[in-house]
This record gives sequence, structure tokens and C-alpha cells, in this order.
Amino acid sequence: MSDEEELHYVRKTSLHYGSIEEQEKTRIAKGKYGESLGHDAIKAGIRAGNINLAGGQSMYIDPDDSSQNKKDLLEEFERRKRVRQIHVSTDDGEVKIQLRQFGEPICLFGEGPQDRRERLRKLLGEMGNEIFKKKNLEESDKKKKKDEENVTWYHQGPDHLRAARLFLARYSLPRAQSRLEKEREEHKASTGTQKQAKLQELHKKMRTLSIESSQIGDSRPISFVEFSPNGKLMATASWSGLCKLWSVPECEEVRTLRGHGVNVGAIVFHPQATISLDESACCMASCSQDGAVKLWNLTSEEPVADIEGHAPNRVSRLAYHPSGRFLGTCWLVRLF
Repeated sequence: MSDEEELHYVRKTSLHYGSIEEQEKTRIAKGKYGESLGHDAIKAGIRAGNINLAGGQSMYIDPDDSSQNKKDLLEEFERRKRVRQIHVSTDDGEVKIQLRQFGEPICLFGEGPQDRRERLRKLLGEMGNEIFKKKNLEESDKKKKKDEENVTWYHQGPDHLRAARLFLARYSLPRAQSRLEKEREEHKASTGTQKQAKLQELHKKMRTLSIESSQIGDSRPISFVEFSPNGKLMATASWSGLCKLWSVPECEEVRTLRGHGVNVGAIVFHPQATISLDESACCMASCSQDGAVKLWNLTSEEPVADIEGHAPNRVSRLAYHPSGRFLGTCWLVRLF
């Protein structure tokens, strides 16, 4: 260059981000902190590995650059700073799962767990805001959909359902009131000593119980047993698909009920069976694994009726209402 041309010296401003570990080590080595207790503690912390920060980086800003370039550099500075503040799991499996969710390869050639964490951190820094916004939007949509589905609604039921519910209320409420009043009276009349005496008497009676009779009920396991209301019959259900009636207390087989082809879950008596109902009327009900519900009388080995609507789901239990007017079934829904 010629002597007439002027030299322009440009001073660059340095912006440092990240760790100042190297600077601190230099200052400690020069003894700028003196021989104070803090100086010794910092050196001891570095030797112990407790002060272990990643090295920082520097970005240089040219004073003659346009304001737009400075703005872009500052934005880049803030982005890198944000990336360093992002917390990434130390579990390598979790890091791979997150990378897969973002559509990124879970492993690059020659990449180790630490490099994979840094790649995930950089990815989160570049598109973190968009990802979080999208995730929040999805969660908001799910919550809104769930709230829309979780709505109480009413509809006009059939007349026979209304009649059944009115019957149950008129049957149950007076009996419940009578039972509660009786319990209150017994609670007021009885003392702690009386309760203890009754409990001891019950324990004494239970200790005197002994086997009256024994019988092999079936070649397969017995799944359910129930006594008749008058106590003179006993019904058993078996995994063989057979139900049997036994005399009490002789424990002799009276009749074998054939109708189920798979495991029978339960067999129950009508509340008025063997008391007021005729033996040819519907006196028992049974259920099985294939969803079959059958009704029986006390005179035939074949079912008198079938209740459909449960197959192919398993009906595990059933029971009569105390009034004998309704039969409730408990069945397991199979999800395919």
C-alpha cells in the first residue's frame, strides 16, 4: 500500500458466553486472589472435581457492522445461551426416545452418549419453542376433548325401566328404614359388656362346629355352592359344566343339571324356592364362561329357559333380588 493511504485499526468487542473456568484458573495461578481462605477453597474444589464446568466460547462483534448484523449476532448469542440452559436427561435410552420423537436418527456414526446428549440439546435449542407450543396445543386439545366427552346427559328411558326402579325404591326404602331403626335401638340398649359376652358366645359356638358329612362333588373343581332357602337342598356348580343338587344333611346326589358345556361360574336359588314356589316354576339360575345364563326348576335336568345377550363375554356371578322379581348378572367384557 502507498504511504498516503491511511491505516484503519478496527477494535473488535468480545462477548463471552459459557464457562469462565479457564479464566479463573489463570487468575488463581497468578495469585490474584491472594492467599485467602476462599482462594484455597477454590483450588481444593477444582482438584476434587467439584468445580467442573464446560469451556465457554467467544463471539466477536465488529463495531462497523450494521445494526442488523449486531442484532443477528445477539440473537445467536441468546440462542446458544438458551441451549446451554436446557436440561437433557442423562439416561441414554431416554435421549434416544426423544430423538426418535423429533424424527432424528437415534445414533450417528461414531457418536457416543455425550455427543448424543449435545445433539439433542442443540435440537431443542433450535426448535424448542415450536415443540413446546405444539405439545401444549396437543395437551390442550386432549383436555378439551376429554371435557367434551365427560358430560352428564339424560334421556327418556322406557316405561318398564321406570316401573322397575319405582318397585325397587318402594321395596327397599321401608326395609332400610326399619333395619336402621332396629340397629339404633340395639346400639342404645347394649353396653360394652353385653357386646363382649355375645362375641364370646359366638366364638364358643364356632369352635364347636364339626364336619357333618363329606362328598366328592365332581371330577373337576367346584366353583360355587349355595343352600336352598329351606336348608334341605344344596346346589353346586363345577368347571365340568355340570350343576348338581344334593340332599342336606345326607349329602346325597338328588339330580344332575345338564345344559352348560363350559365352566359354570355360579348357581343360585330363587328367594322363595323350596318355600312358596312350586317345584315346576323357575327356582334356580346359573351362568357360565361362554356367556350363557340358564333358568332351572326342581323337577327337570334340562333348563327351562335361557337369558341371551351376554355371549361371547364371560358371566362370572349372578344373584336374585330379595323380592325375587329381578335377576342381576355380572359379566366381563372382552376387548378385542
